[in-house]
Amino acid sequence: MGSASRIVALIDHVPYVPRPEESPPSWVPFFDGYDRDEAEAGHKIAQSLTARFTTAPQGDDDVHEVLITHAYPVAWLVRHALDAPAVRWLGLSSANAALTLIEYRPGLPPSIVLFNDMSHLRPDLQWTGFPQTLRP
Repeated sequence: MGSASRIVALIDHVPYVPRPEESPPSWVPFFDGYDRDEAEAGHKIAQSLTARFTTAPQGDDDVHEVLITHAYPVAWLVRHALDAPAVRWLGLSSANAALTLIEYRPGLPPSIVLFNDMSHLRPDLQWTGFPQTLRP
């Protein structure tokens, strides 16, 4: 995959638009306005993201890649690593500048080493963007 394809895979996109019966009622309005073509295009980008970045290295060489992307692609990658249903990306909220580390090793399931780690940020910057009452 060329560098342009890698960049497209990392753009902010909605990786999966769930059917209304897959979503809690409060989430259904979030997808108002997404037509079928837009939903399919986002899902195609999500599939290219997982195809490119979710395989274990071959041989004895480690591969270390730093992806700089947005919350939705991060949620999609974590959901994929956990082998969760497609709709579960919606329950994973990443903060700005948070770190997530997923490790892929031959013959092993993926490991979520870090998710949404903000320890490198000052306390006043460690939040997901949700109102104060919803912060953990």
